[in-house]
Formats: sequence, structure tokens, C-alpha cells
Amino acid sequence: MTAAVDHFGRLDILVNNAAWNIGIPFGDLDALTPQIWDRLYDTNVRGPFLLARAAAPVMRAQRRGRIVNIASVGGLLPGGSSIGYATSKAALIHLTRCLAVAFAPHVLVNSVAPGLVEATRIFRRIPPEMVQAARRSTLLGRGVSASDVAGQTVAFCRTDSATGQVLAVDGGIFSR
Repeated sequence: MTAAVDHFGRLDILVNNAAWNIGIPFGDLDALTPQIWDRLYDTNVRGPFLLARAAAPVMRAQRRGRIVNIASVGGLLPGGSSIGYATSKAALIHLTRCLAVAFAPHVLVNSVAPGLVEATRIFRRIPPEMVQAARRSTLLGRGVSASDVAGQTVAFCRTDSATGQVLAVDGGIFSR
């Protein structure tokens, strides 16, 4: 944070987009080891918390700032690649809401929750049958693009009236 402020003179936006994931079927609790659990939570929850905490003094002093956490629809629905990943993203969504309270009223904190993001490196590793199932679960019959996710992230950075919100960018996932 110090290097960014030294270089740019201020800190306006923090986007927490780093994450770690591993595919473990929900029913395979033995494969979800404490070490994997800890790595998921260290990367997906602790990392964004520490970065927001480091940004706090600067953004509060400026009386302005935007933080956007990239979560997942797995944090909204019991599904996805593993229980550990889904619950870490649910924790990130709740962290978003808690940070919105902590940073109010001058720093706005929101979250984008992507569904299946197509044409990415991670997407190419998903088994085709899982891709088809994910597409069938959406109203649009497809996943989303990285540009869709980026567009909503930018919208949250531009807003002056939304904080503590989570928006699913998922092609319209619905329950069957």
C-alpha cells in the first residue's frame, strides 16, 4: 500500500481478485484435509482482509475509496468445486458486508460473485460435463465472460450509493 501511495499519491481502489481453488466433491470429506481448508481460507478470506486492513488508514484519511471483493456464486449456493471453496467465498461475502460497516460512510465495499467464467485458463480445466451442467442451470444457457465480471467491478468502483452489496454475475442461475 505504501508503494502505491508513494507512486500515485493516493489509493482509490482495491480489488481483491486473488483466489485459490481445488476440486473436491462435496461428499469426499476425507479429501478435504485441514491443510487444504487452511490454504483456501488463507488465500480467499485472510488475504482480502489483510489487504483491506492495510488500505484502511489511507482510504479513511482520504475520506474516499472503493473495495471490491471477487467472490463466487459458490458462496451464495451450496455448490461448486468443494465445500472448502464454497464456504470460503461465503465468508468473503460476509466479510464484504462487515467491512462496509467498518469503512462507512466514506469507503464503499462491495462484492461481485461470478458464476461460470468462460474462456479462462481455469475454465479450460473444468470437465466438459460440468461445464454443460453449469450452462444448463442458467437462464441465458451460458456462463459469463471475464469482461462481464470486470464491468460490474468497474460499476462498483464508480458508484456513490452502493455498499455492502453482492451482485451475482452468473448468466441467471436458477434452481430446478
